[in-house]
Amino acid sequence: MTRTRSMIFFDIDGTLLDHDKRLPASAKEAILALKEAGHEIAFATGRSPFMLEPLRRELSIDSFVGFNGQYVMLHGKLIYTNPIPTEVIRSLSEYALHQGHPLVYLDDEGMRSSSRRHPYVEESIGTLQYPHPEYDPHFYIDQDIYQTMLFCTEQDESGYIERFRKLDFVRWHRLSMDVLPFGGSKAQGIERFIDKLGFRREQVYAFGDNLNDLEMLQYVGHSVAMGNSPESVKKVARYITKDVGHDGIAYGLELVGLL
Repeated sequence: MTRTRSMIFFDIDGTLLDHDKRLPASAKEAILALKEAGHEIAFATGRSPFMLEPLRRELSIDSFVGFNGQYVMLHGKLIYTNPIPTEVIRSLSEYALHQGHPLVYLDDEGMRSSSRRHPYVEESIGTLQYPHPEYDPHFYIDQDIYQTMLFCTEQDESGYIERFRKLDFVRWHRLSMDVLPFGGSKAQGIERFIDKLGFRREQVYAFGDNLNDLEMLQYVGHSVAMGNSPESVKKVARYITKDVGHDGIAYGLELVGLL
């Protein structure tokens, strides 16, 4: 086991949680062992804070980088936020409505849909084990929106990317993309996190499995891609562990010498 204190960030879906959205026993045991050894543990996820509560309670973790870097909580205290400007969301909403593509707006406490009911939303959100959000096309007006989900196929991506230069679009499902402020990423949130705690990048580890993990894996000193990651993610990682469903977290922590 490593003798120095390290900082370890874990993505959630496909990394900590398996393909059935369950936390493998081996992963839970590994996290608890890291904490007992004195390491600093945090989530780094595209999820909203309200989606993290069950896992936070189970693992007793009160630090996380949420909304793909736009909302950073350190030991239960909010230290950084980066909401999308309201006028930018308004412009996106008007264009998406014209294109027939629904949006889901997320703040730290909930999410609302621009569509009353849409199969793209149901399928995509369903993979996170959440129902179709309530209809409120004006939800973004009076709330700080840190991330939006846009529901469209890959062939419709380019129109948005070319039109909205103040936004970044990161696909996480064949029918959905996360929409972030331009330049927003998990790496951006992690940078503020480790600056606050005084860690060097060489002391920081990160585990991830998808496209929204690319910047994070490139930023930290020790990056681990899950075995279930696409090749584009594996290519940027320093290490590749097993599939999340085959004790990938425990194996990866042994691989890098943390356990």
